[in-house]
Amino acid sequence: MASIGKIARRTFLIGTAAIVGGAAFGAWYITKPAPNPLKPQDGETALNPFVLIDAEGITLVSPHAEMGQGTETTWAALIAEELDVTLDQVRIIHGPPAQAYYNSAMMGAAVEGYDASSFQRSMGEVLGLLGKVFSMQVTGGSTAMKDGYERMRVVGAATREMLVAAAADRLKVDPSELVTDKGQVIAPDGTKIPYTKLAAKAAEMEPPHTELRPREEWKILGHRMTRRDVPAKTTGTATFAIDTRLPGQKFAALRLSPTRAAIREYDAFEVSRMPGVEKVVDLGDGLAVIANNTWVAQNAVNQIPVTWEEAAYLADDAAITQALEAGFAQEPDSMLRDDGDVSKLPEGTTRIEAEYRVPFLSHAPMEPQSANAWFDGGKLRIWTGSQMPVFAQRVAADEAGLDVEDVEFNVTYLGGGFGRRGEVDFTRYATRIAKEMPGSPVLLTYSREEDMTHDFFRPAAIARFAGAVKDGGAVMLDARVSSPPLLGPAIERAAGFAPGGPDASITEGTHNQPYAIANYRAQGFAVPGLPPVGFWRSVGNSFNGFFMESFMDEMAHAAGADPLQFRMDLTRDEFLPAWEVLNAVKEMSGWTGETAEGVGRGVAMCYSFGTPVAMVIEVRDVAKRPAEGSDPATHKPLIRISNAWIAADPGVALNPDNIEAQLVGGMVYGLSAAIGEEITFSQGAAQQLNFPDYEPLRISQMPKTQVRILEIQEHLGGVGEVGTPPAAPALANALFDLTGERYRSLPLKKVLDFYV
Repeated sequence: MASIGKIARRTFLIGTAAIVGGAAFGAWYITKPAPNPLKPQDGETALNPFVLIDAEGITLVSPHAEMGQGTETTWAALIAEELDVTLDQVRIIHGPPAQAYYNSAMMGAAVEGYDASSFQRSMGEVLGLLGKVFSMQVTGGSTAMKDGYERMRVVGAATREMLVAAAADRLKVDPSELVTDKGQVIAPDGTKIPYTKLAAKAAEMEPPHTELRPREEWKILGHRMTRRDVPAKTTGTATFAIDTRLPGQKFAALRLSPTRAAIREYDAFEVSRMPGVEKVVDLGDGLAVIANNTWVAQNAVNQIPVTWEEAAYLADDAAITQALEAGFAQEPDSMLRDDGDVSKLPEGTTRIEAEYRVPFLSHAPMEPQSANAWFDGGKLRIWTGSQMPVFAQRVAADEAGLDVEDVEFNVTYLGGGFGRRGEVDFTRYATRIAKEMPGSPVLLTYSREEDMTHDFFRPAAIARFAGAVKDGGAVMLDARVSSPPLLGPAIERAAGFAPGGPDASITEGTHNQPYAIANYRAQGFAVPGLPPVGFWRSVGNSFNGFFMESFMDEMAHAAGADPLQFRMDLTRDEFLPAWEVLNAVKEMSGWTGETAEGVGRGVAMCYSFGTPVAMVIEVRDVAKRPAEGSDPATHKPLIRISNAWIAADPGVALNPDNIEAQLVGGMVYGLSAAIGEEITFSQGAAQQLNFPDYEPLRISQMPKTQVRILEIQEHLGGVGEVGTPPAAPALANALFDLTGERYRSLPLKKVLDFYV
C-alpha cells in the first residue's frame, strides 16, 4: 500500500460506542467499513474489529491464522506500536469469520511484481479491496504483514488519539499537552490515567487528525520481540483443534476412498457392534465411525470390509507422466512473459536445452486434519484450524442446512498449515458426521495415513527449458512448464466459484524473475485429469524455483561464467535488491568460485511474494575415500549438507527474529522435498502413508545456517514462504559442483545417499 501521511478522521475510523465496563475501538482503511463482527454480550452495546478495551485490559484481534509462522505476534505489534502499549500488556485473539477481516493484500499481489510501476501498485490496492466483496479472510500467499502493515498501525494511532482526547476532556487541557506510554495517558504534572479508565469516554470522541510515526521512533517493530504463542506451545497448554474437549465429547475417525471415488459396497454390521462404537456413518465417498475415543474409532473404521469405485483421474505414475509430457503439445494456458523474440538469436550464441521433473508432494503437517463439530439441529459450533474461515463457515452452513449466522466458527491454533488448511474438506466431513450425533460434540481426527493419502497435493510438473548465451551472459531464455491446473480447482473447492484466465501458478517463479534477458518467454501448459492439487508452501515457486535456478546454473557454465557472478550481472540493472541479496551471500559464504576436493557449493536466487532471496548451499562427500590405486568409479558419495547462507530483502524487517526463523524453516521445507519426499500413485491411490515413506529432513542433516536480512527495496514483501524456492536448486547446483553431474529430477534420494 502506498505510504499514508495523514489519517482522515472519517476514512479510517469505524464507529465506536461505549460498553459496560469499557469501550471498543477499530479502524479501517476503506470508505465504507464492513459490519463489525464482534457481538456485544452482557449488556455491552458495541464492539469493533481489532481493538477492545474494557475493565480487564486491552485485547487485540488478529484475523490471520497462527500456524507457527508468528503472524499473531507481529500483527499485534503493528497495533501496539502506535497504540503505545507493550505486547505483554495485551491479550491476542483470533477474530471470527467476517467480511471485516478480509485480506487487503491477497488479490492485489497478482499485479505487484518486482518491476511494477506506481500505477500498477495503485491498481493492486484497488484490487485488494475486492477481497472485501468476496470476504476473503485468508491466511496465505505470504500476505499477512502486507495486509496489516499500514492499516493496523492506523488502528493503533486512531485509538490512541481518541484516548488522548478523552483524557484531555477529563483534565481540561489541550491534547497536545498529553503523552502516552505503556497503556496510559500522562499529563504534564505527572498524572497518569490508564486506557481502561478512558475507554467509555473515548468512544464518544471524534478521531482527530494524526500521523503514523516514522521508523526511527519505533519501540516494538524492527526489534527483538517474544513470540506470544511460544510459551503455551512449549508447555503443552496451547489449544489446537485436536486438543479441544467439550462436555459429552464423542470422537470420530474416517476412511475415505483411496481413489476419491464413491463406495461400491460395504458391510459395517460387525464393526457397529464393537465395544465403544456408537455409530457408523456413510459419507458417500468414505466411511466414518463415531466412538468413545479416537483409537477405537480409527481401529473400527479400518476393519469395515469395503470396495470402492475406480478413480476419475489417471491412476498410476506412468499414465500421469505420459499426460504431462503430452501437455506440451497443447495450446499454452498462459504466456505471462514474452520479451523480445526467442526464435531469433544473434550470431555466435551457444544454445542449451534441459528438462526437469518434480513429483507430487504432500503437505504433511504435524497435526493431521481435525475439527470438532457440535450440531443441535438449529445451531452448529465448530472448532478447527482454518486458513480460510469465512469459506469454511459457509461450507459448514451449507452441509448442515443452516444459515451462516447459525454457525459459530472458532479458529484454533493450527498444527501446521502450508496451504493444506486452506481447504474445506475436513470441515465438511466434520459437519456431516456431527449431524448424525445431534446434541453431542464430535471431534473428527484424520489418521496420518488418511491425511497423507487424501491431501490436495503440490502438483507434479515437467519443465523444458531452452537458453542461449554469448560473451559470458544470457541472451535468451524460453521456459515451458507442464502441470495440472491449481488456482481454479482450489478456489472453486473453497469459495464455490472458479476465476477465469490463465493459471499463473504453473509458471510463477519462472515468468517473474528479475533477470535482464532480452529474449525471455515463459509458457504454462495446464494438464487436466490428474490427482487433485492445492496450495503448497510457495505454490508454483516451489517447483519453478528448482527449474529456473537449475537452468540459470547450466547457462552460467555454458557461458564459462561463475554462477554467482552470472546472476549478479543479470540483476544489477534489472532489480537492485536481487543483486544485493546475491552480493550478501557472496560475502557471507566467502564465495570464490573455487571449492576444495570433496566440497561443492551451489547458489540460487528466487523472487517470490515480493521478496528476493539468495541462498548458497555447501555439501561435502563424507564417504570413506577409495583406497589408493582402486578404481575411482567405484566410489559412491555420501552427501552431507554442511553449511547454508541465506539473504533476503523483505523491504521492512518488522520482526527480525521471526523473519530469520521463517527463512530457515522455509529452507528446511524445501530441502526436505528436494531430498526425500514424493507422492506416487498406483491404481488411483497414493502410495506413501506416513513419515517412514515420506521423510523430511532430520535434525542430524541440518546444516549450519547463517541469515542476513536486508532492507533495501521500497515495498514490503512476504516472508513465510520465500525461503522454500531456492533450497532445491541451490542444493542441486552444489551437487553438480561436487560431482560434475546434473540432477534434474527430484527427489534426490533416488540417485544419491545422504548422511543421516
